[in-house]
Amino acid sequence: MKAIVSVDLNWGIGCGGQLLERISPDMKQFKQKTLNKVVVMGRETFESLPKMEPLKERINIVLSKDNSFNNDKVVICRSLNQLFNELLKYNTEDVFVIGGQSVYEQLLTYCTKVYITKIQKEYRADKYFVNLDEDKNWELVTESELHEYNNIKFSYATYVNKDYYKL
Repeated sequence: MKAIVSVDLNWGIGCGGQLLERISPDMKQFKQKTLNKVVVMGRETFESLPKMEPLKERINIVLSKDNSFNNDKVVICRSLNQLFNELLKYNTEDVFVIGGQSVYEQLLTYCTKVYITKIQKEYRADKYFVNLDEDKNWELVTESELHEYNNIKFSYATYVNKDYYKL
């Protein structure tokens, strides 16, 4: 299992239920990496998607304890055990955790790799990703040169989990 996320300089990932920034090249990379794969997200992340529609050409799994949340267009898992049983149907290399904060926190130790778009700017944020630069279990293995889109500088980084737990 892998994770994919965009973070600001403080490792912020969202505010008020929205992404901090929409960067077209980052969105294209996200789509390219997750297309025809399995994406795992929390209910709030699902509800933040355009028109609350599942991401096309992907299996969308929503992890939610909210029993009032129902949607026949996604697979809903009410617990980690239920999620792990569901994920047995798929190649773990094809599973991407896409947010939000709570889901990342619950599943990060099970991820082998994280793809991070590092935005070179600070935003007001109320949701955060773990700072992998300060976590001894994670190693930065690649980082691109700086890119720029609409005067926003960013880079792509890949981290590997040196001590992950297999499902």
